[in-house]
Order: sequence, then C-alpha cells, then structure tokens
Amino acid sequence: MTGSVNAGFQGKVMGDWVLLRGLVRQQKHWEQFPQRFAEAFPEARVHTLDLPGNGLLCDRPSPLTVREMMESARQQLQAKGIAGPVNLLAISLGGMVAIEWMHRHRHEVDAAVIINSSMRDAGTLFDRLQPANYPAILKNLLLERDPLSREQLILDISSNLYPHKQELARKWSGYATTHPTRTRNALRQLLAAARYSAPKRRPHDRVLVLNSAHDRLVNPVCSERMAQRWNWPLRTHPRAGHDLPLDDGAWILEQIKQWQQEQTAS
Repeated sequence: MTGSVNAGFQGKVMGDWVLLRGLVRQQKHWEQFPQRFAEAFPEARVHTLDLPGNGLLCDRPSPLTVREMMESARQQLQAKGIAGPVNLLAISLGGMVAIEWMHRHRHEVDAAVIINSSMRDAGTLFDRLQPANYPAILKNLLLERDPLSREQLILDISSNLYPHKQELARKWSGYATTHPTRTRNALRQLLAAARYSAPKRRPHDRVLVLNSAHDRLVNPVCSERMAQRWNWPLRTHPRAGHDLPLDDGAWILEQIKQWQQEQTAS
C-alpha cells in the first residue's frame, strides 16, 4: 500500500477510512454509523471490514494473534484495490488491530481513532475484562445457544444509552444466524486479545483515543494509560457504554471534527 502521506488531514476529513469492529462483532454491527460518517465527512470514503471468524469471514478460523488479524485486514483492502495510506477507526479488539497496523506498517496509515480498547501493558486482566461480566461472558460463549438471548446479553453489557435494545437484539440475532461466529472462533479471538501487548515504541503520531466513562466491559483506565503512554489526546464520553458508536455516534464524529481542526491548526 502506497500513497501520499497525510491525505486524511489536508484541511478536511477525507481519504479512505477503514472501520474495524471488536470481539465476535461483524461489520453489520456498525449499523448506521458508516452512513453517518460519510454524511458528516463527504470527502471521506468509508470501508468496513470483517476480521476472520466474523461476518462474511465466519467460515474462516480466527487467528490466534492480533498481527494475523491485521494482515487479513490489509489483504482485504488490497483485494478491493485500495492503495492507501488509509485512516483507521477501530473499537475494542479492532483497536488492537489498528495499533498493530500502525506499528508494523506505519507508512500505510495517515491517522487513527481508537475507541475503548486495551492492551496487556495498559491494564490488568480485571481492567481489560471487568470481573462483573465474567459469568455473562462465559454463558454467552459456552452455554447460550439462542441467538436472541445472546445478543440481548451483549447489548445489556455494552450499551448504556441505546433506547431500542429489544428491537436491535432481534436484528442482531439475524446477523448471528446468517453469519455466526462459532464458539471456537470466539475463544480464539478472546485469547488473541488477552495476549496482545503494546509495541515498545510509539506506533504513530496522529492518533485520537476515545473512551466511555461508564464502559462496563473494559475499564476506561485502559484508554487513559494508552493515551498517557504515547502522548495521544484522550476524550471521554461521560455516559456511554462500551459500544460508543451505537450509544452516541454523533459524539464520535464531533470529536473527530474538532481533532482534525486542531491538527490542521498545529
């Protein structure tokens, strides 16, 4: 992937933006966010990808390393004819993939927005997956066979503000039926995320970190430590849950707009 540097921040939010979801989530779980991003930033080109084991790639085995997940995303872009450099917007496990991408292929990335993510070096096991959710997560991964019940459980943990959870859970259960993430793949993704450590050097200069003060899945301190470690700007939503794009996508877009303006002025 080659191209001119800084295409995403030449006075406007523009260029190619790649959206990456998290653990056992697929690109459809972005719901209206990609469309709203495109409407807010009409000179940007939005691309959503699935990680192996999820969504359109549900028949593939999930890699046991974040690096392999990242390389899969790169290959998907290359297959689409996207030469780069690109901008990354990624949540949770997707955020780890974005960090690894910047670390391994820095020249391919203009900028990144990392949402509610974590790494081994940025939080304890209990920070990265808050203990109150262990029974629910184990039930979800190992015991719950009904897609609707499983998606209701995920929404209850990950969203604080979305007003129509039951309706959305029914929709998401349809995704889980047509493109299911198998239990084996869910466990492989969980293992890859648990093992992922921070790069030794700062992966990139142009990174915005967003977190949710009331994230009940990942302790927001993980984002705080990540931002502090690499001197990246951090902005915190006061009420949203882990699935910040679902709870308040408009807030994310406003933070990107303000950040872009600051980058242009500096």
